[in-house]
Amino acid sequence: MARTKTYEPETLADRALAAFWEHGFHATSMDDLVRATKVSRHGIYNDFGGKKGLFLACFKRYELAIVTPAFEAVEQHNADLEQIAQYFEHQIALAERIGLPGNGCFVANASTEIAAQDGDVANKVTQHNARLAAGFATALQNSQDPSSNLAAKDIKQLAETIVVFANGLWSLSRTVSDAAILRNNATTFLMLIREHLK
Repeated sequence: MARTKTYEPETLADRALAAFWEHGFHATSMDDLVRATKVSRHGIYNDFGGKKGLFLACFKRYELAIVTPAFEAVEQHNADLEQIAQYFEHQIALAERIGLPGNGCFVANASTEIAAQDGDVANKVTQHNARLAAGFATALQNSQDPSSNLAAKDIKQLAETIVVFANGLWSLSRTVSDAAILRNNATTFLMLIREHLK
């Protein structure tokens, strides 16, 4: 007779996300995951096929818990630079509440730690960055000065540049204890973007 589960796979993944986010993929062992999730190795393998499968599942959990609440306003059809500024402030304030220096961005961390060696992780990172770039592009398009002659390819490049900046900012949040440093950098960067849109 099969045992009844005492947990939901989503809860398991949420707990694993906290461990992976803090320590990274390589430094988090299966024993660490058993302790963090309170689920046996058998349960982890049964639901996710092992450590890597569980790690990949954490991208969706991170998207739902962290990315979407901060970014969904940028994805609205009428979003502009104000919503981009709010996105940065939302994430900076979250990092400040959790405590700085912090864990940075789960996706950016995965990008630098493991994506170059693992195509599945690289695909998750690419999907995340593409979502950000698409949202930023819409907001930039809406923020253009009426006399601006920026082409679609220029807007696309600017949006991708904001993604690069965002990833760098969240990496910086792992090394600074003062949120004002993050805010000042975000403000300066957005001023430059605003000038470029004129």
